[in-house]
Amino acid sequence: MGLPTIAAYDGPAPHEYPSNRVTWQVDPARAVLLVHDMQQYFVDAFDPASPALRDAVGNISRLAATARELGIPVVLTAQPPAQQPADRGLLTDFWGPGIPDDGTDVVIDALAPQPGDTLLTKWRYDAFVRTGLRDLLREQGRDQLVVTGVYAHIGCLVTACDAFMHDVQPFLVGDAVADFSLAHHRQALAWAADRCAVVATTDDVLTHLGARVPAVAGA
Repeated sequence: MGLPTIAAYDGPAPHEYPSNRVTWQVDPARAVLLVHDMQQYFVDAFDPASPALRDAVGNISRLAATARELGIPVVLTAQPPAQQPADRGLLTDFWGPGIPDDGTDVVIDALAPQPGDTLLTKWRYDAFVRTGLRDLLREQGRDQLVVTGVYAHIGCLVTACDAFMHDVQPFLVGDAVADFSLAHHRQALAWAADRCAVVATTDDVLTHLGARVPAVAGA
């Protein structure tokens, strides 16, 4: 019970990404950026040298900086510490009591909320459950959700699927998420691309937003 110890792994290379069934593109006038559960407690499960985690943190930071520049809402989720059994519900049976009241519930420093961001208290895998995320999208006239964070095959994937179910176009950013293993990471991307979302790289998203993407050395 509880989180596994996550060994270091390299995330899937872009040429390994699954083929998308749809051709949606991120539109700065329609999108919201979701930074999903990048809390110290969840990040501490990783080997700190994990390339997949390093890439996810760096790419989320790039996406958030561009979103703020363009006026795209940045929404972060964070599960609360020391949850009461009635609030935690069935999550306890799978994962134990959750985040202890020891300060590890905070979003990591590299991705900490900035003025103008929205920080939502999150209670289930799905970032739409018992939060104001759906209301925020509706009130701001937004119908696209760019999903980043941890863990790809759990909350990120379930949130993307729920967005799809409510006619919000989800984008799962393959190099801005991290997971329990390379196999889980690939599983999340494959399921999303086949059933509910566009799987994209950070550079893809930034290009669609009109941001300048540095050229790859030697290209």
